[in-house]
Amino acid sequence: MSNEKHIKSALISVFSKDGLEPIVKALDQQGVTIYSTGGTEKFISDLGIPVVPVEEVTSYPSILGGRVKTLHPKVFGGILNRQSHDGDVAELAEYDIPQIDVVIVDLYPFEKTVASGASNQDIIEKIDIGGISLIRAAAKNYADVICVSSVQDYKEFLELLTANNGTFSEEDRKRFAAKAFHVSSHYDTAIFHYFNQNNTEPVLKLSATNRQVLRYGENPHQKGLFFGDFDAMFEKLHGKELSYNNLLDVDAAVNLMSEFKNEAPTFAILKHNNACGVAQRTTLLQAYKDALAGDPVSAFGGILICNKEIDKATAEEIHNLFCEVVIAPAFSSDALAVLKGKKNRILLILKATELPKTTVRTCLNGILVQDRDDITDRAEQLQNVTDLSPTAAQIDDLLFASKICKHTKSNTIVLAKNKQLCASGTGQTSRVDALNQAIHKAQSFNFDLTGAVMASDAFFPFPDCVEIAKNAGIKAVIQPGGSIKDQLSTDFCNENDVAMVMTGTRHFKH
Repeated sequence: MSNEKHIKSALISVFSKDGLEPIVKALDQQGVTIYSTGGTEKFISDLGIPVVPVEEVTSYPSILGGRVKTLHPKVFGGILNRQSHDGDVAELAEYDIPQIDVVIVDLYPFEKTVASGASNQDIIEKIDIGGISLIRAAAKNYADVICVSSVQDYKEFLELLTANNGTFSEEDRKRFAAKAFHVSSHYDTAIFHYFNQNNTEPVLKLSATNRQVLRYGENPHQKGLFFGDFDAMFEKLHGKELSYNNLLDVDAAVNLMSEFKNEAPTFAILKHNNACGVAQRTTLLQAYKDALAGDPVSAFGGILICNKEIDKATAEEIHNLFCEVVIAPAFSSDALAVLKGKKNRILLILKATELPKTTVRTCLNGILVQDRDDITDRAEQLQNVTDLSPTAAQIDDLLFASKICKHTKSNTIVLAKNKQLCASGTGQTSRVDALNQAIHKAQSFNFDLTGAVMASDAFFPFPDCVEIAKNAGIKAVIQPGGSIKDQLSTDFCNENDVAMVMTGTRHFKH
């Protein structure tokens, strides 16, 4: 028996009528009997095309305010029967059930309704029951039925319909079935997340429909995809397509700058997910210049981000640097004219978007999920553990350094002075190595560390780090504390006029 299926009947029940007209006309031209419901039935009838109301098939009206229309054995029998099964075919005849070859369904817009801020009652009414059931039934019986479950698939369906005179191969039907189960599983996942907002069921359900094929992954021999709504977070103004590595750096940049959202002009330059330059000043131009001074070598090919609109003067300075991406809440028209001078430079406006509350990453043969680190160290939470208290200016620098430290790979040490990143030691297996790396780097760029401050992402189990820092000129330290030998570091600081505060919060970033 041929695995091709020539369609003679179709059930159409959609929420949005966009793109439906040419399909309906093509079906009519091929003599296909069309069954429909409610608003879709009226839409088809208004086109002057014959349509059979589902009520004529079921002998039952739409009830409960439209909640029950297609949920009937004559509808689902027409979809789920097996044409190769003599018993099924006989029952169709016995109960006067029409064979249905095509099901076209567009589900109620549940996610859009939630995103609109609608009331709980309105959201509940947008949980599709009949439509999702039709999709599952038609997809299950792909051997005899082709299921069109999304507006995005209308074009392909119409092309196949017209090219093959209403005949569909089993391969096509199975492919559309896969699309249908993707639609249904994503829909159910969205509903689950709405009901599980308080995380009463700590389970992992991930589903994304927006897919972007990247040039490649982390390296050219790896395939890369991005699943997410990039346009919801950014408005891309200029430049080439973002790569896998670009996206990772942009993510790191956005997370870091979120710490400085409502503060004075702040500029950061990142490379390989770590900040290589950060400064906060009274003007954005000066913030950029001082951020660049933190490490002008690493800044080459980096990601730039700031918390204020980029003006022309700042843009002219940036234009002298080769950088991959520039991110800002806004760009002046003059600034855009300058920055667009490099055709590949990516310019992004960061929209006011809430970041995810959880982080997810693969691990072994599973997935690790954790709460986002949403704690930012604040002055009122600091515990002064030394005889010498930090000055107000030092506290500002300590908190500035702590924010950078939180977003730098562990083990890390951050050195800062006058709200400027002097240097950081990143991703070291030893905290001493991280500190020595930071000191060496700061000195290589001619930073005077006298009076600078130091931030650590975790406690000091020995006093060696505070001793090295003191010898480099560091005058104040911020660290989480928690070591059974905390007192050793405290004693050294007391003996050497170094102020130290503890936060009680560790900020590992692996």
